Amino acid sequence: MNEEINYVTLLDEEGTEVEFEVVTKLDIEEVEYFIVIPKDEDVEEAIALKLVYKDGEELFVPVEEENELMMVSEAYEILFEEE
Repeated sequence: MNEEINYVTLLDEEGTEVEFEVVTKLDIEEVEYFIVIPKDEDVEEAIALKLVYKDGEELFVPVEEENELMMVSEAYEILFEEE
């Protein structure tokens, strides 16, 4: 994926579209991760998404494995310590 992504639209548990703002993109071990927050909500709880390719399509998948989530979280913290 080469173009910059500012927003992504995901489906919630009920199948309703929810728009998220991309806070940052991280490239870790040749995998693209996106840290996103809900666009229209006051809650700023960040969600880590992984970009995967399935049948030639790009899909955003929530990072749920604990080790992978820790790796992404640490990379995010390092990135923002430098700024």
